[in-house]
Amino acid sequence: MAKSETIRVRARIRLLTQQEGGRSRPALGGHSYRPNHDFSLRTGEMCMGFIELPAGQDLAPGESIEIVLELMAWPELRPVIHPGRVWRILEGPKAVGSGEILEVLA
Repeated sequence: MAKSETIRVRARIRLLTQQEGGRSRPALGGHSYRPNHDFSLRTGEMCMGFIELPAGQDLAPGESIEIVLELMAWPELRPVIHPGRVWRILEGPKAVGSGEILEVLA
């Protein structure tokens, strides 16, 4: 795999509810939440993304938020990062949410 690079995007993130097979607890504001992001380009290859929620703003299962996040991705991923692109958010092998790119920032 080639060296990773940072791609900044504005995205809408939604966490699945526990009934949908997702998390049972919220992602806490004021902390860095670093799940894997699956764009389904290569089997088993994920990129890490840093979801930084403001202090006091938790993201509970079933809720959505628009946020700027950084994806640590391999260069081949850049062409598929565009507004409207949807991907899965994973904790280990478990899907816990989804994201949609609204704008590519850098």
